[in-house]
Amino acid sequence: MTVPRVRTAATAACLTLALLVGCTETSKTAPVEPSAATSAQEAGGMSRLIAAAKKEGALNAIALPRDWANYGGLIDGFEKTYGIKVTVDDPQGSSQDEIDALRSSGKRANAPDVVDVGDTFARSAVRQNLLAPYRVAAYDSVPDNQKDGEEGRWTNNYGGYISIGCDAARVGPCPRTFADLLEPRYKGMVSLDGDPTRSNTAFAGVYAAALANGGSFDDITPGLEFFAELHDRGNFNPVESTSAAVETGRTPISIDWDYVNLDYADRFRGKGVDWQVAIPFDGSFAQYYALAVNRNAPHPAAARLWQEYLFGTTGQNLRLKGYARPVLMETMREDGTLDEAAAARLPTVEGEPRFPTDVQLQKARLTVDRGWAKAVGG
Repeated sequence: MTVPRVRTAATAACLTLALLVGCTETSKTAPVEPSAATSAQEAGGMSRLIAAAKKEGALNAIALPRDWANYGGLIDGFEKTYGIKVTVDDPQGSSQDEIDALRSSGKRANAPDVVDVGDTFARSAVRQNLLAPYRVAAYDSVPDNQKDGEEGRWTNNYGGYISIGCDAARVGPCPRTFADLLEPRYKGMVSLDGDPTRSNTAFAGVYAAALANGGSFDDITPGLEFFAELHDRGNFNPVESTSAAVETGRTPISIDWDYVNLDYADRFRGKGVDWQVAIPFDGSFAQYYALAVNRNAPHPAAARLWQEYLFGTTGQNLRLKGYARPVLMETMREDGTLDEAAAARLPTVEGEPRFPTDVQLQKARLTVDRGWAKAVGG
């Protein structure tokens, strides 16, 4: 996945020097408390931020399955590097569950420190004043259309393409396009990863179906119509596609991100599941996921250090090992810090990805919120 790049000379130098996280320079002004810091520099530099985070000793996360975009490797690496314990609440939660948790937890000690949500949900959290401004060291290298402007209340970290995963051991010939999913042979088999009114992954699946059926970024309605037809033909399976559901055969066909489906293919190989993955050419849809800090994070230094780790060279390359496309992929390729072997394992896609605008996303979100239940008989 290639996106436009914006980078300053200072940031490039900072990225070159950083081995694990961002730049390690110290602030020339008096440091502020981590809870008020909008950058590591404001917190007194990386060394001070690391010391403060280690003193806190904990990070509260939410909705981060270990098998999603290599969060298992990222969490293990963060804990080993900094000695900070990461606790993940509701690992299978949706983006909306994360926003609900921010809103309901207030300033409690068990509130999430950080979130990882689809960018439509990140924008919703901004409107509700739930996120703290924070610009990681690599912020200037993140493309303008993948971050919250100058405020830095959210920044996209990794992404992928909607794909179709299928257990060839149970299904036989696997579908490769959205059109294929309507065939009678797939009765009761086709699932999404959650409810598209709450799950960004499922919402993206509806958007991809729209593009495959004459829709556009301006018009997601054909996606709802597609799932209505899938439901009417008896092919739609309302069971949420998770790793457990895939392993047990309850969701033999899953519309999900390519990095999720590719991880299933690796993990279940030789275990009775022949998981095959196709990126449908008739509905190619790409999207990134946003990271953000809770405005009321109980561990504000650890929350900010977590952001630096995930946007640093180590974190971005660990994303690649989980088949996710890091947002800094092209910058790292130019700098010579990209894990080229891991990058070579990514599936080939046609053309450059395009992304909906904020206005288009908001319109699509409202359309799906209003029409999903009716489409699938809810």
